[in-house]
Amino acid sequence: TLIGTVDLKYDDVSYATVHQSAFLRCGMMPVQPIKELWWFKIGASEERVYYYDPTSVDAALMKRARRSSRDNTSLEIHPTHLSDEGEYKCRIVVWDNTGNSTEPSVPISKEARMMLKVNVPPEKVEITHLTSGRNLSLRCKSEGAKPPVDILWTKTSPDGVETEIPDLPKVREIEPAGELYDTAEQIFYQLQENEMIAKISCVVRHHNTNTTIYKNITFVSPAIQNALKVTMQRFAEPVLYSSIENQDGQDSKAGLVKISADPGFKVLYNTSVTLRASAPGVFPEPRYLWWVGDQTGIAGRELHIDNLEEDKSYYVLAENPLGRVVLEVPVHITTSDYSQWNDSSRDGDAMVNDTTEGLDTGAIIGIVIGALIAVFFIGFAVWYWTIRDGTHVFSPKKEKPHTIDEETIPFRSTDKPLLRTISTQTLEGRRSRREPSI
Repeated sequence: TLIGTVDLKYDDVSYATVHQSAFLRCGMMPVQPIKELWWFKIGASEERVYYYDPTSVDAALMKRARRSSRDNTSLEIHPTHLSDEGEYKCRIVVWDNTGNSTEPSVPISKEARMMLKVNVPPEKVEITHLTSGRNLSLRCKSEGAKPPVDILWTKTSPDGVETEIPDLPKVREIEPAGELYDTAEQIFYQLQENEMIAKISCVVRHHNTNTTIYKNITFVSPAIQNALKVTMQRFAEPVLYSSIENQDGQDSKAGLVKISADPGFKVLYNTSVTLRASAPGVFPEPRYLWWVGDQTGIAGRELHIDNLEEDKSYYVLAENPLGRVVLEVPVHITTSDYSQWNDSSRDGDAMVNDTTEGLDTGAIIGIVIGALIAVFFIGFAVWYWTIRDGTHVFSPKKEKPHTIDEETIPFRSTDKPLLRTISTQTLEGRRSRREPSI
């Protein structure tokens, strides 16, 4: 068979994925005995990649290159680097054998050129967000892909059904990063009313490498158990309200607001307590606002209360773009030893944090007896000094009038009020002595 009847089978463009194998086809139809096989990469000059001589040499000038086992003339490169992209040339030299054994064979070569395109899947995908009320601005960015990726947005319902979000206002950006590309897409989405959980996904698709990457962001509203919708003067619209006394912490619902107290929800008179709020699983992180009565609210996770003197109910608001809830947190004053039953957290797990010891029964009885003894001695002292000074504290009904001899008491100007009273008694006493009994 003449060489002129031999055709080379090759692809004008071949594609490979970085770090995987590249296949450059260059086969003969029909197959002929090979004298030499050359592979070159075309650049500023021809760079020899591979050489094969069936009589002596099978040399891979590029260490990652080898003849393909498919047809012995095609080229495989493994692993593929991005720098392997470019134009390649295949040269096959065969013997021209006309079937005339008397004539020497003549080597004849054929060449073919082809392109190798190396694709790179995205190496990093991230999603960021901004919120304003229930309005969301979401931005998904894919970095380091070649060619650029496609991005679409989906939403997953609470029962797990994923659907593409239609008619989204979008802004798409593609920026070169060397030989690769960064792609970003920004959307604007409004959360629905009464939407407690919203799972939104950025789906990055790179068709050239058959790569799909999901990046999810799940918005979760703060929640409370046994909630009622009530109207409060602080808020223009009704809010969901409950008390920590109605929270058992056993519900598996995501985003339940939890309150803890240090040392507890029952404290001794004129002591301090710190209340803390948390909402595991809520996203974005809610903001907290504490208040009592008509006082101005205090923002933050914690509320520290000094010198508590009476039972009070404090309120905390937990709010994020999906919703807001209010919890009432009663704090009670106690004079007993409450270390054994004080529940310092309202997240379903009782915590005994208070170590303050109250008075036991024996101490109370001792105090009462001591007080009675003190009262007795004080009364005795008052009675004794009254008798000594002549002042009536109490008089029996049949007791004779007590008389004082006026002559034995020197007169002083400061004693006039007392002297006037004593004189009357004295005069009556003298008459009774001068009048003999009959």
